[in-house]
Amino acid sequence: MSELFSSPLFGLTLSILAFRAGMWINQKLKTPLANPLIIAMILVVAVLTVFKIPLDAYEQGSSIILLFLGPVTAILALTIYRQRAILKQYFFPIVLGTLAGALAALSSIRLSSQMLGLDQQMIASLLSKSVTTPIAIALTEQFGGLPALTIASTVITGLAGNLLAPFLAKLFWIKDPVAHGVGIGSCSHALGTSKALELGEVQGAMSSISISFSAIWTVLLAPFFF
Repeated sequence: MSELFSSPLFGLTLSILAFRAGMWINQKLKTPLANPLIIAMILVVAVLTVFKIPLDAYEQGSSIILLFLGPVTAILALTIYRQRAILKQYFFPIVLGTLAGALAALSSIRLSSQMLGLDQQMIASLLSKSVTTPIAIALTEQFGGLPALTIASTVITGLAGNLLAPFLAKLFWIKDPVAHGVGIGSCSHALGTSKALELGEVQGAMSSISISFSAIWTVLLAPFFF
């Protein structure tokens, strides 16, 4: 049994099966609270705890998944290309909206971290929480942060956007689908975009484009907040 757990295929297979189970549960319950990613994380932790499997054994296989983060980042350019017609039509609102979103995310993290007395390593780990995971991890490693903390904060941020996007739009009287989509994509990356796609085609398109622009702004601005 120990040989099975020490195999790189164990961590990879467990990750895939856990996420597939999360998708199945989400389809059955049909509620945003049953997020596949969160369910997968809970299942993985449960398996490791029940069977007392060392985390290092799991990471040997799960680390293979990280190899795909680079190519996934490059695919963001394809998203912009496919939606270039919408981008041309709403270019300045998207650019300015994502800039405002990046500034709000970076400044709020910096200010709240200072108020809580967090050290530089913690700030480096949290600073990029509002952008897509591959870029968030790259920035964290550049600033000397903890990638695991970055991943956790990024997931929490995306899940919050997924759950709260409809409510916040009503609370602040946001009726323009373009503004709604840009707001979602700017602060809650892919998890938020999945909700934007449910809200409407325009919201989904705007959110998808905003992920890329928010990542660009964050990469350019983050050094000034660290």
